[in-house]
Amino acid sequence: MSENKLLDLSFEFAVAIVNLVDGVTAPKSSYMIDQLSRAGTSVGANIYEAQYAQSKKDFISKLEIALKESNETSYWLKLMFETKRIDVKSYQYTEKLCGNIRRLLIASCKTAKAKNETY
Repeated sequence: MSENKLLDLSFEFAVAIVNLVDGVTAPKSSYMIDQLSRAGTSVGANIYEAQYAQSKKDFISKLEIALKESNETSYWLKLMFETKRIDVKSYQYTEKLCGNIRRLLIASCKTAKAKNETY
């Protein structure tokens, strides 16, 4: 595990999302699978991109996008679970990861904004 827990968790989450959507076999689920895979993998992509932000404002923006994508991912996970496209174990595991990432993102955004205001 690297020094950045958020990077590690977001990559683990992306892997979990890819494995989850690859396992969905329910008919007529492609639109939900597409939305879930895009939002779920976007979380980590934006967190990774934030590491090379051009400014503090850009850094905060990337983290806020990741936060929005994590919220959207939770929506699609819940919808897929409630419509029986994914099982309870898969739902609970991915939603827990998503929640952990969301909490870290909220804290990171608050910290970055507070530091940005002091400069």
